[in-house]
Amino acid sequence: QVQLVESGGGFVQPGGSLKLSCVASGSISRIYRMGWFRRAPGMQRELVAVITSGNIINYAESVEGRFTISRDNAKDTKNTVFLQMNSLKPEDTAVYHCNAGVRGFGAGDYWGQGTQVTVSS
Repeated sequence: QVQLVESGGGFVQPGGSLKLSCVASGSISRIYRMGWFRRAPGMQRELVAVITSGNIINYAESVEGRFTISRDNAKDTKNTVFLQMNSLKPEDTAVYHCNAGVRGFGAGDYWGQGTQVTVSS
């Protein structure tokens, strides 16, 4: 089992910045991918950014150049993934969910509870 806890959401004006964090605990040795998805009201969930254990990174076209995903695996018991969001736009408003891909025993996708990001003037 893997547990994911997000933090860092909030309200920001257009052009502003926010940094999201997601701490993974539990069977972190089985995590091969971590990333961020978002769901805006009335919309389907979409990929924002993902980083693999081999540090391969992919971004949605809509956030390329504005968002940066990174990870910190320095601790033996926790992995942390960050999403630095710059030049935020109103269309970035959504609930952002952390995701972890797990292999082996208990394989599958794990999700955090989500954190609200609102971009508005």
